[in-house]
Amino acid sequence: MRNKKKLLIEQLDQKLANFKDAALVLVPQKGWVNTIRTTLNMTRDQLGTKLNLTKGAIQKIEEREATGQITINKLKHVGNALNLKFIYGFVPKDGTIENLVNLKAEKLARKIVLRTNQNMKLEDQGIGDEKIDKTIKELASEIKREMKKSLWD
Repeated sequence: MRNKKKLLIEQLDQKLANFKDAALVLVPQKGWVNTIRTTLNMTRDQLGTKLNLTKGAIQKIEEREATGQITINKLKHVGNALNLKFIYGFVPKDGTIENLVNLKAEKLARKIVLRTNQNMKLEDQGIGDEKIDKTIKELASEIKREMKKSLWD
């Protein structure tokens, strides 16, 4: 990877690391708005008053959040009314963005090398498994260094 890209990936990984523990938190079945409101023993009317909305509008907000159809701005607005800060982010499934890039580069390199080796075998010029693994690692390293857009195809 070029130094600038590598640095950007490292910086992004540092930022996303703060969300690592958040990935372990399960969203309540009825959503956060309903859970927080009921835990605080607050009625929909009371929350509606804070937001200048009707009881029915609050019910719709809670339903939309529970079904994933609510906007980020709406959640921020509700959070402010509850004196809470709304936060969102992403957590890489493979631990870090760098791991994601490594896995994608290796997968692409493996595909290219094995396809090329298959063609070479047809011409009786195939290479051994050890050479294949070495070639995959070298190509993956080159792919990461160049960070071509084709990595994400």
